Amino acid sequence: MDQEEGLKAVDNIVTQFNTYEDFLDSQITTVDLYYLEDETLARQLVELGHRGTGERVKREDFEARKATIEIARLAERAQKKTLTSAGKDLQDNFLMALAMREEDNRNGKLSLNQQEVNAAHTLKKQLASVIFIRDRNSHGQEISGYIDYAHRLKIEDFEVYFSGKKRLLPRPKDMSFYNWDTNIAVCNSSPNYQVIADNPEGLLFKFKRDRKILNVDPKAQPGDNSTRIPIPTELYIQAVIFDHISRRKI
Repeated sequence: MDQEEGLKAVDNIVTQFNTYEDFLDSQITTVDLYYLEDETLARQLVELGHRGTGERVKREDFEARKATIEIARLAERAQKKTLTSAGKDLQDNFLMALAMREEDNRNGKLSLNQQEVNAAHTLKKQLASVIFIRDRNSHGQEISGYIDYAHRLKIEDFEVYFSGKKRLLPRPKDMSFYNWDTNIAVCNSSPNYQVIADNPEGLLFKFKRDRKILNVDPKAQPGDNSTRIPIPTELYIQAVIFDHISRRKI
């Protein structure tokens, strides 16, 4: 049996029995108990490999895999709880696009597909999405701005947006905010992006981790490892999502 098959065998045993003692008991026959007349001794013999009816598993291997599987289970449960888009009936393209990106932006990492798994030990990928929204505020004024999605996820509960109770709109504290009626313009660097507002060709964002430039000009290329995706939506006048993937060796 190779290492992979051995690990699968241990995992099957670990998931089947709550404790190592339960596993040992499953290997003890009534004949063993009849002749030994001592359950503790029978367990010891099974643990040492002298008795038993199945696969031998060391106590430390059992407990280590048990702990690993339990940690993974708790992490998965916690992950499902943190995804505010989970279980929501999302009808609009914009909300569906946000939901597709929530996990990767919230966790600061990019989910790998099967073709990328082999390189995962040497390359760490991070998705950092920027949301552009143009619409009207509650006063009927036209506003627009760029939102650091990952940052907003950390400081705000998006359940109200995914449930349709509120609409996501740019704010003066976001990376960029402009009120077309009052001509008020505000720029702020975020934890993920540095704003370059003095560029003669237009607004630029520099991702702080890899220092790559994201160009949000619709007439220009968005930049290395970045994509510009217009989102057809009934919720806003205009919505665009920029996805930047940071690649860093680890």
